[in-house]
Amino acid sequence: MFLYFVSLGILVMSQNNNNADNVELYKDYREDQFYASVTYNLLNNRPNGVSQNGFSSGFHLGFIRDMPINKRRNLAIGLGLGLSSNSYNQNISILEIDDAIIFNIIDEREINVSKNKFTSYLVEFPLEFRWRTSSASQYNFWRIYTGFKLGYVLYNSAKFKSDNGNQTLSNIDDFDKIQYGLTLSVGYDTWNFHLYYGLNPIFNGDNAVINDNAIDTTALKIGLMFYIL
Repeated sequence: MFLYFVSLGILVMSQNNNNADNVELYKDYREDQFYASVTYNLLNNRPNGVSQNGFSSGFHLGFIRDMPINKRRNLAIGLGLGLSSNSYNQNISILEIDDAIIFNIIDEREINVSKNKFTSYLVEFPLEFRWRTSSASQYNFWRIYTGFKLGYVLYNSAKFKSDNGNQTLSNIDDFDKIQYGLTLSVGYDTWNFHLYYGLNPIFNGDNAVINDNAIDTTALKIGLMFYIL
């Protein structure tokens, strides 16, 4: 009997020590995360006559550093770094004619076009305000992350294929190098709805006009965000 109580005491002390160790181990936990996102890209604020066709896709990868701002550590600021690829299939032709870049709306009654898209590749800096139901030991939780994303266009291209000829252009000056917008990610565990709402135009240049009107089109991206601890 004596040995039983001694053993029980040792077990309780061991559990208490383990709990204390766990509290100490997890008291400063963070939700530092790698992220991956797939989006359907839309052109917002399109000029008259501009339409999209096919699937315009976006792929986004990066890492976010989590900085909790309350004792429970379910509120945080997230600051990250990532890469993004975005394509847009639409009916704006971007062609080089007589050493000048010309933007026009394709008239499909006059020309048969098999491919027409532009693509941009960016380095991005997301900044998020993060709310979640997580804890040090709770790995499946609800989250609402909202914030702002700043991007810099590293490379862009435009591809045009038709019965009349083909053109591929790259590093077009009329793409705005700086892109920024609002973001929202809402979901549970790995699966999250994601939204990016661009605040400034994709194009910004003297040649980026159609019928003497500036192309003030912005990006709207809707898709899924996956967070990986």
